[in-house]
Amino acid sequence: MAEKNSHSAGFISRKSLLFLFTLTTFLFIFSWFFVLRSTGQPQLIDYSLLPNSKLFATIDNGSSQSRNVEPSIPGPSSSMTHPSDSIPNTSNSLDENEEASAERDVTICDSNKVVLKVFMYDLHPEFHFELLDWKAERNNIWPDLQTKIPDYPGGLNLQHSIEYWLTLDLLSSSFPNRKGVGSAIRVHNSSEADVIFVPFFSSLSYNRNSKVRSPHKKSTNSVLQEKLVRFLTNQEEWKRSGGRDHVIMAHHPNSMLDARMKLWPAMFILSDFGRYPPNIANVEKDVIAPYKHVIKTFINDSSGFDDRPTLLYFQGAIYRKDGGFVRQELFYLLKDEKDVHFSFGSVQKDGIHKATRGMHSSKFCLNIAGDTPSSNRLFDAIASHCVPVIISDEIELPYEDVLDYSEFCIFVRTSDAIKEKFLINLIRSISKEEWTRMWNKLKEIEGLFEFQYPSKENDAVQMIWQAVARKVPAIRLKLHKSWRFSRTKDGSKRASTVVPWSRSKHLWRDLS
Repeated sequence: MAEKNSHSAGFISRKSLLFLFTLTTFLFIFSWFFVLRSTGQPQLIDYSLLPNSKLFATIDNGSSQSRNVEPSIPGPSSSMTHPSDSIPNTSNSLDENEEASAERDVTICDSNKVVLKVFMYDLHPEFHFELLDWKAERNNIWPDLQTKIPDYPGGLNLQHSIEYWLTLDLLSSSFPNRKGVGSAIRVHNSSEADVIFVPFFSSLSYNRNSKVRSPHKKSTNSVLQEKLVRFLTNQEEWKRSGGRDHVIMAHHPNSMLDARMKLWPAMFILSDFGRYPPNIANVEKDVIAPYKHVIKTFINDSSGFDDRPTLLYFQGAIYRKDGGFVRQELFYLLKDEKDVHFSFGSVQKDGIHKATRGMHSSKFCLNIAGDTPSSNRLFDAIASHCVPVIISDEIELPYEDVLDYSEFCIFVRTSDAIKEKFLINLIRSISKEEWTRMWNKLKEIEGLFEFQYPSKENDAVQMIWQAVARKVPAIRLKLHKSWRFSRTKDGSKRASTVVPWSRSKHLWRDLS
């Protein structure tokens, strides 16, 4: 009898526990129903009532998309304004009824944008114009640009010449006879500046002085980088920010390999991230700038679809290392295809003129990853109005936060491109109307990639400055946070210490 009562009590206890578990589970699910109901419907939020509503975005399938039609380019200060211009950006993935409401303009330069204030170090001429064989007179640091502008060497040197154009633009930014308003102006008090500019012609230094010449044990390029590190890390401007607000040009992939580990907190201006680990350079803190195209711009281009006899064009180095293996794979896939030009080429023996003629007479131009993800070929294609076909999975593109490359480029994954007949069938499937739309878009945006002096509104120089300006708010946020507890007894800022962070999604860590 006792055993039976014990069994009955155990049964009731298990039944009670089951009931309690069921009730708890129900209450938990019921409570989450209300939580999800209150937070899971972003479409019910009226974003027009929020401040800076044009910048708000929602998350859809893991990607951020702008809710409004005209993303603005924020500026870091508020002293001057810039004339406006826009580039239309129409979605292709919507039906006709949706296109009317979704059509949008990507504002490259708007009337509310302010000028970036830049403090530039007066570095010794050995870091910049002396590399162009310019000889300083009377201890001058800079050439007199209103008398004579030093020439930059031609050929392939030109493709990484952003250092030259940006420095010229800053030096002339305060000329009284300067036409128009630029995107950046030089200030002579670093405390007033948004960023600190380092005028080291690093790409030219690498191209000209990277070889060790006897009896020296180091190359001139390595010596200059060592001098630069010592100079910068001893400056009060560097100590104040840990280098975060400094802008360093390293457009050639090999141009700052000696110094990058010591100067990594700075904002690098790069062509891509191919030679850089993600904790040293990444898209969050650095700026990707275009190459200067080396073939001639197609002026007064009226050559339509039927006037360009070559369907697909590539001329360059075929056998490359690293990610460039795809070039040789594509060579064997495409070399016998009708109306496809795929051959080896270089700048030697009239190579640039041949490439100019080839691209100007082609409908599509291949831009394939080489030793690094990017190449000058993309910008040669844009200048030729030859629709770029980009096969480079790791490529980062200039000003892609304000410019939709899918409107004038074809992107193909490497894994697809090397499939038998995939690429050629894809290219042949693009209609005349689709190609013409992209061709017209190329003619519309080509000026965004033009380097020139004097710089003009929304050319490559101004676009790079605007890209730098868009990084400034994030730099300031990080600096202001690092200064919360970083004050000495006399009230001055104490430089915070920064170390690389092991994960690419984090830029740096402050140590007090």
